Amino acid sequence: MKRISLLCLSVFVLVSCVSKKKYIALETENGQIKSELQKTRVAKEDLETKFDLIQKRVDEYNTKIASLSDLNTELSKENDSKMETVANVAVISEDTKKSMRKTLNHVDPALVAGANTLKDSMDLAVSYNLTKSLDTSSLNEDDDIAISIDETVVMISISDKLLFNTASYRVSNKANNILQKLADVINSEPSIDVMVEGHTDARSINNAKVQDNWDLSVLRATSVVRKLQNEFDVAPEKLIASGRSSYAPLASNDSREDRATNRRTRIVILPNINKFFALMDSTAKI
Repeated sequence: MKRISLLCLSVFVLVSCVSKKKYIALETENGQIKSELQKTRVAKEDLETKFDLIQKRVDEYNTKIASLSDLNTELSKENDSKMETVANVAVISEDTKKSMRKTLNHVDPALVAGANTLKDSMDLAVSYNLTKSLDTSSLNEDDDIAISIDETVVMISISDKLLFNTASYRVSNKANNILQKLADVINSEPSIDVMVEGHTDARSINNAKVQDNWDLSVLRATSVVRKLQNEFDVAPEKLIASGRSSYAPLASNDSREDRATNRRTRIVILPNINKFFALMDSTAKI
């Protein structure tokens, strides 16, 4: 009986010793794991701190890049809006010059080749766009209508035969088409003022209604102005009527053809050239 009890006690002690060793080993392993975990946490926090610093620097660089990009955009806009003097009489922006170059791609190359100055190019581009806007394709441009630029103004010269009957100052209905298109151009830009000039040939005239060529030239100008105001809704404050009689001829008055050339009505458009070109560029049917 004693022998059995001693045996059981020995087994118990042995089992207890093995379990304690495993426990200590597990405790040691657990301590090591906790230590490694703590190191990992410290390393993670250190990495997070470094990442935050790096992210801050990246954000700062991105802000600088965005600022430089904005500055570049502003400088580009400023450059595009810079004004350049043309022939000492007009100023145009870089944007207008770009639009002009685009328009000149559609102009007769022979005409472009003859444009030796910026003013020559501006004349060609505005004339092209205005011709497109007025759509003069149904007219004989050499005889009926001519478009040019002189100094800071755009001039549209319309022949007498297109606007009036001989020796009359009443505007013919056949002029309605061109006057409507002209009114559309005038009405589309508030900055435009228009002077209508009447011109006659040198032959004298005197009747119950017209005393002389001064009378006739002024009456023709006022007739066109009234028609633009009353029938085509052009604001009267934008219109100026004037007569030049026979004292600003384009040709001599020695032949029928020359006299016909001198009988004309000139529409003088007084615009801000940048606004006017932008208007023409957007309305022309290229």
